[in-house]
Parts: sequence; structure tokens; C-alpha cells
Amino acid sequence: MQELLVYEYAVLRVVPRVEREEFVNVGVIVFCKSKKIIECAISLKKEKIFSLYAEVDMDGIEENLRAFQAIAAGDRLSGSDIALLDATSRFRWLTATRSTVIQCSKVHPGLTISTEGLTKELLERLVL
Repeated sequence: MQELLVYEYAVLRVVPRVEREEFVNVGVIVFCKSKKIIECAISLKKEKIFSLYAEVDMDGIEENLRAFQAIAAGDRLSGSDIALLDATSRFRWLTATRSTVIQCSKVHPGLTISTEGLTKELLERLVL
């Protein structure tokens, strides 16, 4: 019998006007403690975001999402000290509740026999 792996994930959201609480799902972040991995995948549907708020700062959103991915990957050149933390700490920082244009859903648990392709599967199911 194959060993089951526990993983956690959150959906990344763009909330162009925080006061309205409308959002567009734009990505997922997946964490597996036993494998010590964090993976982040983004699929930005600009037209959906513009439909919520035509004056949105799309360049700022794209910059923040790139930083999010770099921190998740532990990229030392990301410009953030958070990227230097261990995988668990990076995941907790990135998925912490915040009231900004880039937000995460609540963290959800799951079980899998392999993390291979898991991030892509969640992106397709929850974002695309």
C-alpha cells in the first residue's frame, strides 16, 4: 500500500477593490511538509479583473504575484527576507490573512499519493 502524503493548499485571489470584497481566483499555492516543498502556479485572467475594476493597477498586481512566486520558491534574489525562511514558515507567511489586493483563501488540507502534478491539477480545477 502506498503511503499517503498530507498537503495543504490555498487559492490566490486578486481583490481589485478590497472594500467590495469581489475577487478573481488567479493561482494556487501548495505545501507538503513531508516533502518540504512549496509550489505556486499563477494564471492571470486580466479581462476578469478589469471587469471588476477598470482602473486596477495591473502592473502592480503582476509584480506582486511574481514576488509571491519567488518567495514561495525560496528565491534569495526575491528581495524579501521571507524567502530565506524554511518551507513551512514561507507557506505560513504567504497564506496569512491580509486585507490587500492579493489575498489567499483559507488553507485547505488534502491527501495524495504523489505531489507530482498536484499544483497543476489544483490550478486547473480551482482557477482555470
